[in-house]
Amino acid sequence: MRGPGDQRRRGRGGQAADAAIQAREAAATAFYDMDQAQKFLDGRVTVFEDLDAGAAAPVRREFAGLSEAADAASVAYISVLDAHDLDDRERSPAEYDAARRAFMASTERLQQITRNLNGFAERLAPRMARLEAALDQLPPRLTAARDAVAAAETAVQAARASGMDASDPEAELARAKEALALLSSQGLGGLGLDGAMRKADEVRVIAESARLAAEELPKTAEKVRNSLASVRTRVDVVANRVGPVREAMKVLLRAYSQACWQDLRGAPEAIEAGVERARERLDEAMAFSRATEWKRAQQALTAARTELNGADRRAGQVTGRVTELEAVAADPEKPVESARFAVRDAQRLAMAQPGGAAPHHARALDALVERLEHAPKRLTGAHPDYWAYLQELESIKTAAGDVVTRIRSERAGGGS
Repeated sequence: MRGPGDQRRRGRGGQAADAAIQAREAAATAFYDMDQAQKFLDGRVTVFEDLDAGAAAPVRREFAGLSEAADAASVAYISVLDAHDLDDRERSPAEYDAARRAFMASTERLQQITRNLNGFAERLAPRMARLEAALDQLPPRLTAARDAVAAAETAVQAARASGMDASDPEAELARAKEALALLSSQGLGGLGLDGAMRKADEVRVIAESARLAAEELPKTAEKVRNSLASVRTRVDVVANRVGPVREAMKVLLRAYSQACWQDLRGAPEAIEAGVERARERLDEAMAFSRATEWKRAQQALTAARTELNGADRRAGQVTGRVTELEAVAADPEKPVESARFAVRDAQRLAMAQPGGAAPHHARALDALVERLEHAPKRLTGAHPDYWAYLQELESIKTAAGDVVTRIRSERAGGGS
């Protein structure tokens, strides 16, 4: 027969068992919450790594520490479960109480780690939101890149079908396709979000360049055909200048001192050589155009024009020298007037400064006046060096202009 003491013991044991079971259930809930938080964060960090591997490295390291703590808490929780199997048999109130305390401690540890994980998730959320918003920009960029490649391919095929040499735009198209293939194969995992968007933009830019180049080919062909005719005409024009240049050189040699023309020695031969090189480049351009190599034809025409420009400039120097020397021989004083005007203009500007001309400007202008006075003395002998005389006057004009520039700079606060 059991007395009141036995009933009290059963009552205390039942209460202890209930409390232990409640503690076990709370620990199970805490374990589930922590496990879910850990799994969620693992997925978010993996997405972060896909979108921005560089920025994700410290994030992954921080998560690894939290995850290690979570794993350790999981092991400890399972150990508590194994140590306190409340469904196996009846236990004493003390055993139930020990189980309750163990589960409560486990719950507290699991909940703290869950709080740490959730805090980490909150800090990560704004960065993830920005990345995922940027992710929305990738599909249209990929579409634009693919569309640009397709358009370039169409343009290149059309150029080839028209008999054009499309090797250059075709090479650009190949580059675009290669970059697109790299983007497709590596994707976000290999390139990251920024890298993928940059690669998509790169593909689009290269493909658009290829398309424009292919579409330009017919226009280039027309330009080359027109240029062939104009350069051919100009070759003849420049070649016809050799005769007048030879006559001008005879005038220089006969009427003026060697100092006036020695820098032009060999000009007729140099012009003839330039014209000959231009003809060779023109022949090359014609050959390239027959082969529909329009880019190389353009380059050859540019080289021909360069030769003709040089020859034409040389011819102009010779005939212009004769004109200048004849003018100064007829009126030596006239070039002086232009130089004197430049010096006086600089003097007026210098004197208009507060307190009059600055000493360094006054000295420079006095030196120019002195050079002006001495310049006509260069014209001595039966064949004066008119060319040196003209160069001296031109030098004086340039120096006067330099003084004006310095004065204006000083007035504007630019210093001397």
